[in-house]
Amino acid sequence: MSSVEASKRWNRSSDYVRQIYRKYPDKFPKGSIRRFGKQLVVTRKAMEAITGQTEVNARKNIK
Repeated sequence: MSSVEASKRWNRSSDYVRQIYRKYPDKFPKGSIRRFGKQLVVTRKAMEAITGQTEVNARKNIK
């Protein structure tokens, strides 16, 4: 999924993945994020690694 879509699905700001990738690229498991031109594509595994939450748990934490 795109980094923007992933950020929204985990209830984060739209540039969350891009910021984390820029600051802490080693947090992403090998092969879980790729760049296609200017577009970043991430896996569910990557999102779980950087947020520490599954998508379901992230949605439950909506306030």
